[in-house]
Amino acid sequence: MPINVCIAGTTGWTGSVVARHLLRSDEFEVVGALARQEAGRDLGDVLGVTPTGLKIMSTLDEVLAAGVQLDVLIDYTKPDSVKARTLAALANGIRVVIGTSGLTASDYTEIEAIAVARGLGVIAAGNFSITATLAKHFALIAAKYIPAWEVVEYFGASKPDAPSGTVQELAEALGQIAEPQIAVPIDQTHGSKEARGATIGGAQVHSVRLPGFVVAFEALFGLPDERLTIRHDAGATPEPYVAGTLIAVRRVQSLVGLTRGLDTLLLESH
Repeated sequence: MPINVCIAGTTGWTGSVVARHLLRSDEFEVVGALARQEAGRDLGDVLGVTPTGLKIMSTLDEVLAAGVQLDVLIDYTKPDSVKARTLAALANGIRVVIGTSGLTASDYTEIEAIAVARGLGVIAAGNFSITATLAKHFALIAAKYIPAWEVVEYFGASKPDAPSGTVQELAEALGQIAEPQIAVPIDQTHGSKEARGATIGGAQVHSVRLPGFVVAFEALFGLPDERLTIRHDAGATPEPYVAGTLIAVRRVQSLVGLTRGLDTLLLESH
């Protein structure tokens, strides 16, 4: 039986590409699509493919009111709406895959508690790219051997959240390995302490937001007379995020509670 999915943010940058892949697959059945500005239009017409007969709706409540059987909600929307929609999905017995960034640690704590109580799975990743996942994995290995690191990310000027979900997730995961060494404590910095970045997971994180950048991050590790840079760059399309999203939709069916990071699915046995 196909996995019945609803896509929140189905006309957005990533959501639209994920939706096209889902529509072409026999493994998934798109039974719901959410996008406020295109509500009422046929999903296929909006995506520039063959009409599907499925009307885009504004809210998850409208999809549920239509009486469809929904297995997984995929969310690629905005930080100010993803939490409420995730909690509503869980309350209705629906598993969730979150590709939206901007949720806080306390948000995830609340989501996890409800997911566990309902016996449902939620997978949230700051980045569903396979190569970005590998970059995170390699950085976590490096942190076991190199005691000092910082993280820098580069995005276009219009990205509203800082740091990105990708780097938030990476910094927190690095902090679980160890607390990085800082030669001069941040509170002893002369001048503007803010120039040293935000402290996340014990490490300094620097977010660049400028025209001309797309998506990139670097985990920088230093030892006397040598350094290691682990860098990931993404192009101008969201295609890199599709494969990881589909892996998450498949795997969330068998999970309970919150799983953060695609690496826990791809590399859990390593």
